[in-house]
This record gives sequence, C-alpha cells and structure tokens, in this order.
Amino acid sequence: MRGIILAGGHGTRLHPVTRAVSKQLLPVYDKPMIYYPLSVLMTAGIREILLISNPQHVDAYRQLLGSGAELGLKLSYLPQDRPRGLADALIVGRDFVGDEQVALILGDNIFYGPHLPELLRAERERLVGCTLFGRTVADPQRFGVAELDSWGRVVSLEEKPRNPRSDLAVVGLYFYDNEAVARAAVLTPSERGELEITDLNRTFVDRGEARMVSLGQDCAWFDTGTHDSLLTASLFVRNLRRREGRSIAQLDEVARAMGFVEGRDGQRTVPALAAPGTQ
Repeated sequence: MRGIILAGGHGTRLHPVTRAVSKQLLPVYDKPMIYYPLSVLMTAGIREILLISNPQHVDAYRQLLGSGAELGLKLSYLPQDRPRGLADALIVGRDFVGDEQVALILGDNIFYGPHLPELLRAERERLVGCTLFGRTVADPQRFGVAELDSWGRVVSLEEKPRNPRSDLAVVGLYFYDNEAVARAAVLTPSERGELEITDLNRTFVDRGEARMVSLGQDCAWFDTGTHDSLLTASLFVRNLRRREGRSIAQLDEVARAMGFVEGRDGQRTVPALAAPGTQ
C-alpha cells in the first residue's frame, strides 16, 4: 500500500494566517501539523508516501521533510494547481499509486488512540474495495455520515444531512484498492466544481464493497481546519505530554519503533506502539 497526504486548499477558515503559509505547516503544539497524518501512515506500515499541496507550497514541504530517507521512507511531492476536491488527489497521484492499494489521509486530521496502529495494519491486510473509518459524534449534521448493515458494510453515505440516519461520522482517512484511481478519473464534479470524496465512496457502496471501521471512543480525532479546533488539538497534545509523558508524531521514534530504521542500540525495535508517535 502507498500513502497520499492531501495538504492543499486555501485554508480560508484560518485566514489571515494562511494567506502566507500552508495550513498544514502551522504548529499543533510543538510540531508542524503535517507530522501528525504522516505518523499515522507510518504506523500503518506505509513507507512510500506522496504529499500533494499547492504549487507555491510544495518546496516548503520538501525542505521540511526531504526525501524521507532518514526515517526509512520514500517521500514524493506533487502540486495540485487548484483545489478540485479530495478525490482529485487520486488523479494527481495516479502514477505514484501505480498498481498498488492506496491510503488517503487529509493533512489537517489528527488521530490518537491506544489501538490505532494495530487496527490500521489489520485493515490493510483485509482490504477489499474501500475501507472508511468513523467516529460517533454528537452533531452528525456537520459531517459525512455512514449507515451500516449488521455486517459493518456501508449501505448509505450522506453529506451533512439534516436528518442523519446514524451518528457515525466519516473521518479523513480512507483505504482503497487500486480500482479507486480509475473511478476517481470518471467522477462528475459537484455543484461547487469539485470531485467529492463522498461520490467516490458511493461507487464502492453501490457495489457492496465499502466497509466502515469505527475508531472507538478511546481514539481522539481532530479536524484542525478552524482556529478553535487547532487550539483544541494543540491543548490535547500539550496535556498528553505533561500528564502522561507521551509525545504524538515524534517521527524518528515512530520510524525506530516500526523498524524502518535502526534503534539507538543498532538493533531494529519491535514495531508495537501504544499510539501514533507515542514514546
């Protein structure tokens, strides 16, 4: 499986800060926001990762992360000349994906949970079609919402419904088989002129090939696209460090724990983490 991080868009909800800098380069407490989704892909065992951003920001990400060799990764970078929707990331990255499966994660989503790494690695192994990840929320009207059957298969997806059929929100992490690349290429733009990720996911739902995996209430999830949510996420990371001595998205520690690079004693460490980037 290869990974794609979508770090494009204009970050309008964070203006005026994002008039001069890419949103995903802003700090979430002590690290750039982009470290957090990158660490999630790493804990899933993914080592070939493409970062997509606006043309004016691609070099900044390359300067920050480089080739990825120090982390045992192979990082690539591509521009998205204008925001054309989340599903467009699969079109921009089609050559990068090749014939492989792909994990798509949004650059402004942060995840933390005690069983998340093991869950992601297990879902990689059992992927057929599309696997979505969800969290129960108190206000599903604000999110894409999934309705499931008794087998955990998705039977309907609604975007910000007035009368949601469930309280299970779809988060910004998606696992796809290689068919997703071809399906994204034939999507029709929505009324706002974008290729919607919900429309792509519905093509899998219609064929009975979409599963939803609940992250559980012990997994924290933040969409850091607003000033309030960015502050909330930063305070969460700070409190976790101060109260429990845990540091999220410590990339060098994740790389050693996953066996991507040698440990401090020259030996590869066992790839078992309590949570992404926990040390």
